[in-house]
Amino acid sequence: MSSSGGFQQPYGGPAYNPTIQEYQIHSPVYAGRLFSLLELQQLAKTKSIQPATLVQKNGTSFPVPVNTVPGVFSQKQWITALLLSIFLGGLGVDRFYLGHTGIGVGKLLTLGGCGIWALVDMIIIAMRNVTDSDGLPLA
Repeated sequence: MSSSGGFQQPYGGPAYNPTIQEYQIHSPVYAGRLFSLLELQQLAKTKSIQPATLVQKNGTSFPVPVNTVPGVFSQKQWITALLLSIFLGGLGVDRFYLGHTGIGVGKLLTLGGCGIWALVDMIIIAMRNVTDSDGLPLA
């Protein structure tokens, strides 16, 4: 962290502060308000915004889906995790995909907890109540 309170970019770039209010959400609920990256992350975790919600960064001329803003949603896809859970969940492949290697090994060694653990994980993923290893919601 730099002395100005910002976060140092790699390769000696300028300091970046994720609390700067710089994103506008294209929704009547959030009209006229600017959000920081940290606020966007919190809205994503509470499911107040979805991956396809449009946001516009100050200084740009067009909105983009919020899942293209780095650090708000995971790079892992929900549908991929669900399909892996359905077809290979008993082997822990879904958890390996999400970056939870310890849980993946546990599922692999117990064959998905004799199927019970695999079924519970399938339901949790289907309900979108799972995050990747960084704690970000799936896109």
